Amino acid sequence: MANNKNYAELIKKNPGSLVEQIVKEVVSKKAVDVHFEEDDDAEFAMIKVYKEDEDEEMAIRLQSGDKWVLQFGYYDDEDEFIELFRPLGQPETDLIPQGLQKVMRKVLASEEGLRVPGSLLTR
Repeated sequence: MANNKNYAELIKKNPGSLVEQIVKEVVSKKAVDVHFEEDDDAEFAMIKVYKEDEDEEMAIRLQSGDKWVLQFGYYDDEDEFIELFRPLGQPETDLIPQGLQKVMRKVLASEEGLRVPGSLLTR
């Protein structure tokens, strides 16, 4: 089970390393799903990666206004799913390949998810 404090510190102190992990995993996949999702307050495009052995989910979200957000989800000791969010600054956003940024912007604008080859996202 997860340690809430450790994850919060990781997201706060080293979001770039998590962005790099997510990008590395998605660009190496044969096909990547870029989702369009909405909740009460916002619409966003999202890519997710899962670490099933550790019951973790990491994601990069693009929201309206070109706002990039790192999302990290895990199960706590009571088996509750906890989600942590951190807005990304320019240094972390620069770690996201232009091809991936372009596809996520398209998904957000069209409000429809896409499945694309991972290799396309590195361009």
